[in-house]
Amino acid sequence: MYQHKQYALFIFFVLAWIGGFVALAWNLIGADGPLMVFAGILVLVGFLFHGLTVKVNDTHISWAFGPGVAGQSIALADIAEAKAVQNSYRHGIGIRITHDGWIYTVSGFSAIQLTLKDGTLYRVGTNDQQGLLTALEGKIAPAETLKAASDDAKPAAV
Repeated sequence: MYQHKQYALFIFFVLAWIGGFVALAWNLIGADGPLMVFAGILVLVGFLFHGLTVKVNDTHISWAFGPGVAGQSIALADIAEAKAVQNSYRHGIGIRITHDGWIYTVSGFSAIQLTLKDGTLYRVGTNDQQGLLTALEGKIAPAETLKAASDDAKPAAV
């Protein structure tokens, strides 16, 4: 079984920067209700999105943020291809959908792109690309399955 956690350095940096302003406001105006609620929200966001954990076992790959929120689990039998990719600034951090499929990332640009047999794409951010690819090696179906499915969808030549 493979398990790796990537910590959200960028999110920590942004929350610390905003937290500095909250601390300054707390010092200048005191602990009023809205400021305390906002500080609580910052702590909650930091807890929920402090990292991204990726797990691979004999049958599934799964990933989730922080303590296990907003994740996915995919059967390895449903994956046609896994490859190392580099995200760009436009992919951002967090969860989003782009023309490259679903993106799940917390820090950095390295990711693994999973292509499902139905054509759905997922990019899972990781700072251990080679370790994750090694864990997936030999556990996913060959890419010919995806090609055969697309050939079946084409109309026959007359």
